[in-house]
Amino acid sequence: MHVPFTKPVQSTPKDVFQHLLLIVTLYLSVFSLIALGFNYIDILFPDSLDFYYQGALDGIRWSSSMLFVVFPLFVLMSWLIQREFRKEPERHEMKIRKWLVYLTLFIASITIIVDLVRLVYNFYSGDLTTKFLLKVLAVLVVTGVVFGYYLWDLHGDTLKSKMPKGFAWGTSAMVLVSIVAGFFIVGSPAEQRKIRFDERRVGDLQNIQGSVINHWTQKNALPEKLDNLKDSISGFVPPVDPETNLAYTYEILSPLSFKLCADFRKASLDRKFGLKEGGVGGKERFASPMYYGGYYGGPDQNWSHDAGKQCFERVIDPLLYKPVKP
Repeated sequence: MHVPFTKPVQSTPKDVFQHLLLIVTLYLSVFSLIALGFNYIDILFPDSLDFYYQGALDGIRWSSSMLFVVFPLFVLMSWLIQREFRKEPERHEMKIRKWLVYLTLFIASITIIVDLVRLVYNFYSGDLTTKFLLKVLAVLVVTGVVFGYYLWDLHGDTLKSKMPKGFAWGTSAMVLVSIVAGFFIVGSPAEQRKIRFDERRVGDLQNIQGSVINHWTQKNALPEKLDNLKDSISGFVPPVDPETNLAYTYEILSPLSFKLCADFRKASLDRKFGLKEGGVGGKERFASPMYYGGYYGGPDQNWSHDAGKQCFERVIDPLLYKPVKP
């Protein structure tokens, strides 16, 4: 137990700065760690009805970046404050510190309660999926560790115990494992760059497809080549491959059909995770939420692809895209 002090310790502006920065970096680290775990779970257990891979990737990038910057700052501030406690043990009883510790316990308690309420609600709803249970467990583990440590911090002998150092090493290992796990789950930054280039290629093909269809509706004929799509008034210029700066392949197949081709670096994510949904005539087809639809893209036009050169054939329905009458 702490030794009572006869004279209360007054907080200085430096104390307020250090403890506020410590608690803010703690909150940001906890939220980022939980968000990172949620995104990993979404990727490992994809739901074809509710799965946006690009959103999960963005979440992983943001959460990992936050942890890279904020968590080391949290560890540094914890070390500096503990060093001052060893020099002046009475600082451990400062009011600003007590208020912030109790605030942290309150927020952790509310988070755990809400998490358990959601667990019971989903149990009654019959929605206890593996994905949901893992997310509940992630919240309980992270907030439980924080709650347990700071509850001990209020009543334990923190000045002589090795618990603070153990807590720092344990949480550091947890954060490091969480960040490194991303390289095995979603790939290295180099792999992610390839995926982003492929996303750009799909977006370019969607724009070209829309311009080709618009050309047909305006002139009742497909453009002979992509350069015919240039428009000095609207400023449209057919995009080129973002890596090689080479033009995409365009070929007329019939008066109402054409194909567009691009050279992809990776297979589309829907193929990687095997997301499927019913297609026309009851046939199953891949449908990637990241590449699905788009400009002039209907429910039967998806952009699922393998690595390498891939072509997409399109047939214009004159009843759906009626030519403009002269």
